[in-house]
Amino acid sequence: MTDPLSPTPAGGLDPAEAVRRLAAFGPNALPAPKPRSLARIVREVLTEPMFLLLVLAAASYVLLGDLGEGLLLGAFAVLTIGLVVMQERRGERALQALQALGTPVATVLRGGEARRIPGPEVVPGDLLLVEEGERIAADGVLQACRGLTVDESLLTGESVPVGKRAARAGDPDAADPGGDDLPFAYSGTLATAGDGRVLVSATGLATRAGRIGRSLAVIETEATRLQLNTRRLVRLFGLFAAVVSLAMLLFHGLVRGEWVEGLLGSIALAMGLLPEEFPLVLTVFFAIGAWRLAKVNVLARRSAVIETLGAATVLCVDKTGTLTENRMRIRCLDAGGEVFTADDSPGAMDAAQRELLEHAFLATRPQSFDPMDRAVGELALASLEGRDPRHADWSLGRHYGLTPYLLAMSQAWRTPAGHHAFASKGAPEAVADLCHLPENDKARWIARVAALAADGLRVLAVAAGDHRGEALPDDPHDVDFRWLGLVAFEDPLRPSVPAAIAEARRAGMAVNMITGDFPATACAIARQAGIDTGAGALTGTELDALDDAALRAALGRTHVFARIRPEQKLRLVEAFKARGDVVAMTGDGVNDAPALKAAHIGIAMGQRGSDVAREAAAMVLLDEDFGGIVAAVAVGRRIFDNLRKVMLYIVAIHIPIAGLAMLPLLLGLPPLLLPPHVVLVEMIIDPMCSVAFENEPAEADAMRQAPRPLSEPLVGARQLWVGLAQGLALLAACLGVYVFALRSGDGAETARTLAFLALTAGNLMLVRSNASRRSAFLPAAQRRTAFWAITGVASGVVLVCLAVPALRALFGFGLPHAGDAMLAIAAGGLGGALLEFGKAFPWVRAAIGHAPAARAG
Repeated sequence: MTDPLSPTPAGGLDPAEAVRRLAAFGPNALPAPKPRSLARIVREVLTEPMFLLLVLAAASYVLLGDLGEGLLLGAFAVLTIGLVVMQERRGERALQALQALGTPVATVLRGGEARRIPGPEVVPGDLLLVEEGERIAADGVLQACRGLTVDESLLTGESVPVGKRAARAGDPDAADPGGDDLPFAYSGTLATAGDGRVLVSATGLATRAGRIGRSLAVIETEATRLQLNTRRLVRLFGLFAAVVSLAMLLFHGLVRGEWVEGLLGSIALAMGLLPEEFPLVLTVFFAIGAWRLAKVNVLARRSAVIETLGAATVLCVDKTGTLTENRMRIRCLDAGGEVFTADDSPGAMDAAQRELLEHAFLATRPQSFDPMDRAVGELALASLEGRDPRHADWSLGRHYGLTPYLLAMSQAWRTPAGHHAFASKGAPEAVADLCHLPENDKARWIARVAALAADGLRVLAVAAGDHRGEALPDDPHDVDFRWLGLVAFEDPLRPSVPAAIAEARRAGMAVNMITGDFPATACAIARQAGIDTGAGALTGTELDALDDAALRAALGRTHVFARIRPEQKLRLVEAFKARGDVVAMTGDGVNDAPALKAAHIGIAMGQRGSDVAREAAAMVLLDEDFGGIVAAVAVGRRIFDNLRKVMLYIVAIHIPIAGLAMLPLLLGLPPLLLPPHVVLVEMIIDPMCSVAFENEPAEADAMRQAPRPLSEPLVGARQLWVGLAQGLALLAACLGVYVFALRSGDGAETARTLAFLALTAGNLMLVRSNASRRSAFLPAAQRRTAFWAITGVASGVVLVCLAVPALRALFGFGLPHAGDAMLAIAAGGLGGALLEFGKAFPWVRAAIGHAPAARAG
């Protein structure tokens, strides 16, 4: 092996040389993305067409000498811009910088002294001192080690630690993480036993973890389909509003010479046609949706992806830490007779099983971080009748660690009688060799090991020995060992997983396991979880042999993928996307981060997940309960359905607003709606109505439906036709009230008031009617607290505008007779109820909410 750096002295780098290298190589950290500045956010918000129209309308009124109207519109503009900027800034603050992996401090040898320094100050060429329980701060080569085992699951997905050894002449320059008996250490991995000295070869972006983090920068985060559809719809409405408003201005100015009225009318028309509620509604829905997800311990880092989750067709699941608990426990003790299992009572152990467990514990180092050692200790202390097998009068004479030549760990305990009691545990073949088992006995036990491994279990053999004399042998082979049996370990399946996967399949989602573990283990866990294993497991080696077309074909029948490398996870996600699937990907390790970012919905584990995984993911499961994914799917489907309903309502309500702003002027009648009236409707009533839609419960069959087709837009032609029909009906009712009032001798102010009352009543009826596929007049559908609260607030606002003389004058309202007001309200409510009559037709109900036939997962 060669070191590209200048040689490092045995006592470590000179401190001055370390400073030079830190300047040359940079800090041992991953760069964080720059957040948007406040000025940039404000600049982006001010370029929105609706905000520009508000400012233009306010300025026009001020220039025309109407200071009250101008100040009113200016206040609305400032309030609206302030709310949007606040939301954008909050989102920026929520994005945490990509953090460096590893511990915040590291121990290095510099100038012959061991020093504790910040992790980012570790440089290539440092001698890093690693002890049990510490995270390794950089990549490097082991110069020396004693019984060192390392948990590399952050890079490999494999929860079982791997043994390390010191480098030897002829070793390769590098190797992939995850293999036993290798001299390489990797940044972010955890030393579970032993200690060692690492010559640092790479830091920061040059490490294995850093290269994965760097690859995230070239993966573009896709805009959600909802965002794309909404942008397309807003552009369509905006273009139409611009053309019609300009035509109205030119008509009034050139034909009638009424440039002032034409300007104000064209601004009101543009405000009425432009669906500025869309971004506000999306903000409200996603903010409250994120709050609902937080109640089930799911954190939405990018809230716009919430609705996409409801459209997911494929869920790619990492095994370790996602389906399983990422902790070992003893599944069974096999001492050659009856087998003790984890389901049995500890009191059911026989003498042979107790001796097996006791010696497994005696072979375990005190305060070990190894997950299998911890599992032995937990069961031993809970099961051995309260007595510690490490007798108070025994002392540890010697620890024999794992070696390339003996994959077993042994410990010698000095007894008061003067001899040493030995306990050994390790690979069954190695322990069988220590015990000199006859070939037929060895074959029988190895067959038992194979059967346990096929069930996804990790197996260790345990032996007991005795040595007379004060001097201990240097080699455990010099001790007479007696075979005691096997201890089988499992990484337990999370209790919520089978039900959650069954629910996901009922909802039409195909569930796939992608793991770095062995095929037999992966298939065993998949069967327990309820994932289809009929086609077996596709391994990483087999995947490499497939071209893209063959891989896409294999994805249709295979649901378990084993021995998968990080770059292969990314390829699998891209292959699913190429098939037209909407991909949700769960994971917790650094190795999952590129796939998490490339997936439509990346879901990281909150407790055991790495910083890189959480940064790349759109969502985080805070308590790592797999059932939270299903809850998130339900929330996503509810949000999409209710968003479609509110968008349908917005399309409908904009028709009467635009029509009442334009038609009276074209017909030679006094103006009905001017910019202040449009703002009052859109900036007070409409946003509050979006809250009513958000609070609408999910349709009863939402989680028994297949994901909606990828081609299905939020608002398509069917929704536009239904919204247009509703809007025209309400426009006819409001315009009829206005014309009738004028012809009845009422003044323009009173007629405007009656038409506005009709518009308000029809507006509320549109909310109630569009909120559900069920009839609004059914008793179960009428109990909507949010709707009635909205009705009270909206009615109160209108009453205040009528009751306060200054506001009444500001809005150009009059005081109508009570009977006329009631008739206007009734007419508006009837005009807004057109959809209730259409709900008898299936295609109308389908336009309100997505309701396809269910499909199997």
